Parts: sequence; C-alpha cells; structure tokens
Amino acid sequence: MIDLNDIMIFARVTEAGSFTAAARLLGMPKTTVSRRIAALERELGVRLLQRTTRSLSLTASGRLYYEESSQALRTIEDANLRLAETRAEPAGTIRISAPVGFGGHFLQDAIFEFLSTYPKTRVELRLTDDRLNLVENGIDLAFRTGILEDSTLIARKLGSTHRLLCASPDYLVRCGSPDVPEDLAHHDCVIAGQSAHAQWLLEGPQGQETIAVSGRFAANEMQAVMAAAIAGHGIAQLPHGIADACINDGRLRRVLDGYTTPAGGLHVVYPSSRHLPPLVKAFIELAVRWLNAITGDSDDYVIVSR
Repeated sequence: MIDLNDIMIFARVTEAGSFTAAARLLGMPKTTVSRRIAALERELGVRLLQRTTRSLSLTASGRLYYEESSQALRTIEDANLRLAETRAEPAGTIRISAPVGFGGHFLQDAIFEFLSTYPKTRVELRLTDDRLNLVENGIDLAFRTGILEDSTLIARKLGSTHRLLCASPDYLVRCGSPDVPEDLAHHDCVIAGQSAHAQWLLEGPQGQETIAVSGRFAANEMQAVMAAAIAGHGIAQLPHGIADACINDGRLRRVLDGYTTPAGGLHVVYPSSRHLPPLVKAFIELAVRWLNAITGDSDDYVIVSR
C-alpha cells in the first residue's frame, strides 16, 4: 500500500527543486525526505527523480506521475480546507454594502440575528444606492438589485423583486389618480435617478408599456424618493416591501393597481476567490434563510434555491 504522505513529499520535492528546500518546507530532516522518496520509487517500481551531485530533475515517469498525483493532492487539500471551514466558528469583521431601501428595510434584522448567532463577529454596513467597487472599498459582499453589469465578481441570485406605483393621500386629493399608464405623463412623478425626466417601463394586462414621465424632484437614493412621495410631491416607484409598509400605515396609497415594474434580480455579489471565507459564507446562508422566512408566500421576493 502506497503511503499518501510519500506522494505529498514527492510533490513538494518536485515543486521545491531540491531535497534540501523541500525538507525545510516540510520541517523534516533531508535524510528522511530522501528515504521516503526512495520508498515510493520501490513501491511504484520506477525511478521518479534523476539525481546528480548538482541537480535534481524528473524522469519521464516522474513527470507523468507528478502531473496526475498533484491534481489528486490538490483535491484532498481542498476537501480538508472545506471541512475545516465547516467546523470553524465565524469570527472577525464583515463589511457589507446594500441599497438603502433594501438594507434599511430588510437587511438590518438579518444582521442583528447574525450578530446574536455569532458573538465573535462584527458587521460594518454601508448603505448606498451607488454600485461601489468592492475591492477598492474593502467590501466583502454586496446586495444588488436589477441587472448586473459584467464584472469579475461572483454573483448568487437570491430572487427577484419589482416596484409598485404609489402616492400620498394628499397628492391624490389634489391631483387625482391616474386611470391608465398614459395618464402619468400629466402627473408629477418622483424620479429615482439623476434627472427629472425618465422612461418608466411598466408591466400590466396589455404587456409591457414604456411611459415618458417627469416631475419636480429626482434623487438617486431610495429613502429620498420615498420621503418625497410621502410629502406629496408626486407618484413614485417604490420597491414592493417599502411600498407595502407605507401603504399599511396609511402614508401612501397604491395607484394603477394592475401595473408593476418588470421583475428585477436580487443578487449577492462578492470578489472572486478560490475559497469563500467562513464568515462571508455564514452570513450569506443566514440572509437567504431569513429572507425566505419573512417573505413566505408573498411576491415581495421570490427566493431562488441553490
């Protein structure tokens, strides 16, 4: 029976280029390294290394054996690392970025549960509707809605969401309620963006319709859009969860009941890496479970299981 440790030693000698360097990396005497390589060669019945007083090189058999065995060793090392990660208690600081509406309304409770579950962790939450560069800003993971831009980030789709059209009771008393999407052209609309003019894509009984809208207030931050709508400055598109909360407490009313925006993706993204840190992995798993639990059968967020 060939000892896997002997194969590992052979791989380290090959990678280090000498018995001396390999012995230093392995923390064992050079004589032990040489003896274990010789034992492996006897078991295999072939010479793996060509030794001279000044150099060390692979034989043809040794090169073939290294190429095949090193892949198996990497698989074993990966399995050992993943097992260790599952047993390790998450600890340290995790830095998270999320859109203001999603982070403030949904995510904060998941974070509080995470902190209670893992007492050795810290969370730094950055709420912004800007899509920050994760690497440059030292962010471990970010929640993003809508269409993802091409990037080198790893993305996991959690589900989908859409927006509802809402306005304050005061605005509707003063300006009336639109009956069809085309009526929006004659209303003040609160725009989520940089310009007071926008094209709203709506989905309803007749399929998708694009409506040109304008208003007296625009903002690239969802909390500001919500506040403007509540203050009576026009009709706004708000994420389903935020809209529901405001409708339930009477601050807003839904308009054009049969229409929503097309569903947009909800993703968690993080920088590409060979192994996802246990801290980040634990938070993603908790956030998915928590989001699934609070939405239940509602169409607020449709969770995608993986």
